[in-house]
Amino acid sequence: MQEASPSMQHRIDKKSGNKLSILGFGCMRFPRKNLSQIDTEKTEQLILSAFQNGINYFDSAFTYAGSEEILGRIIKENDLRGKIFIATKLPLIKFRKYRDFNSIFNTQLERLQTDYIDYYLLHNLCDTGLWKTLCGIGIERWIEEKKKSGQIKNIGFSFHGKQNEFNLLLDSYEWDFCQIQYNYININYQAGAAGLKKAAEKGLSVFVMEPLLGGKLAASLPKRALKAFKSVNKTLSPAAWALRWLWNQNEVTLVLSGMNSQQQLDENIKTAASSSADMLKEEEKKAYNSVIKIFNDCCKIKCTECNYCMPCPNNVNIPGCFAAFNLSYTVGMYSGVQQYLTSTGVNDPRINYAAGNCTKCGECEKRCPQHIPIIKMLKKVSKRMESFWVKLALKLLDKFKR
Repeated sequence: MQEASPSMQHRIDKKSGNKLSILGFGCMRFPRKNLSQIDTEKTEQLILSAFQNGINYFDSAFTYAGSEEILGRIIKENDLRGKIFIATKLPLIKFRKYRDFNSIFNTQLERLQTDYIDYYLLHNLCDTGLWKTLCGIGIERWIEEKKKSGQIKNIGFSFHGKQNEFNLLLDSYEWDFCQIQYNYININYQAGAAGLKKAAEKGLSVFVMEPLLGGKLAASLPKRALKAFKSVNKTLSPAAWALRWLWNQNEVTLVLSGMNSQQQLDENIKTAASSSADMLKEEEKKAYNSVIKIFNDCCKIKCTECNYCMPCPNNVNIPGCFAAFNLSYTVGMYSGVQQYLTSTGVNDPRINYAAGNCTKCGECEKRCPQHIPIIKMLKKVSKRMESFWVKLALKLLDKFKR
C-alpha cells in the first residue's frame, strides 16, 4: 500500500489490520456528461486526486451503471491496484441457483480488471429471511471458497432495513465488516447509533454511507439550521459539520462520500485532516441538536436520491420531484417550484416527468431502500407543486415569452 498522506487520517480495520483512510470514495455518483453518460475524464482526475491525497478506499457496485468498468480502467491504466482497496457489491435479487454467484462475481472481476476484491458486500441485505434464502442456495459455501482462494479478502453487507433485523444479521454470520446509512439526522433510523455500537462491539469495522443524506445536509439545510451552525463556527461548511459528527465517533471506521467535483473532494479531504474521535465540544453538540429539530420540522420526505426507484415506467423523475418538494419547505416555495420546473419539465409536454404522471404501479416502492410510500408522497408533491396557481404562473410565463 502507498505511504499514507500526511494530511489524511486513518483508522484500522479491526479484522484485517488494514489501515484505511477515514474518507472513502463512493463511486455511485461519478460526474456525468448527461443523465446516462459518465464523464470519464473528470472521473479519472478526481480518482487520481483522491489517491494522491491519501484516500485508499473506493466503493462501487454491480448496479452502479458504468462505475465498475470506469473504476477498473482507471486503476489499471494508472497502476493503482496494489496501492488501494477496492470494494464492490453483489446484487442479491439476481440469484436463483448456486452458479449465479460466480456468474455475477466473474463479471465484476472483468469490469474491475482485477483478480480479487478487497471488500465485498452483499448489497442491501436487509432481513434474515433473505439471508436464509441465500444460505439455502449455498452462499456460505461460496463465500468460504472465495475467501480461501483469495478472490475475496473481506466479506460484509450493506444495510437499509429495520434495526432489529440488523442486529439479527450481525449474529447470523462471521462478517468482517458492514456498511450502514448513518448521519446526524438518521441517528435512530435503520441500523442507527445502536446498530453502529453493536457492530463495533462484535469487532466489525463499520463503513458509513449517505453521510450527507443525499446531499441534503450539504446543500438544502434550512436557513435557521445554517444560522445555528454559524453561531458556533462561521468557517465550517454544512458538509464539514456532517462529516465531523461521524468522525467524532470512534466506532465509525470510514465515511463514504460520492464526490463528483474537485471542490467537494478538496473540502472533504481538508475536513478529514482535522477530524478525530471525541473532538466535538459541548457547544457544537448543542448546535447539532438544534439543527436536527429544525431539519425534521422542514424536510418532509427522507429521500436520499439514490435513484434505486428509477427508471419509472411513466418517466416520473421521482428523486427530482421529492428534492423540489423538500426545497419548497426548507428554502421557500419560489426556489422549490423553480427546481421542480427544471427537474421535471412539467411545462413542456415533450419531456413531462412530473409527479402527476404517476399511475400507482408500485414498481418504485419495491426498490426503495428508504421504504418511502412513494405513491402517496408523489400525490402530495403533485398537489403542492402542480397547484392551480403554479399552472397559472406557467401559462402567464409562457404568454410573456411569446
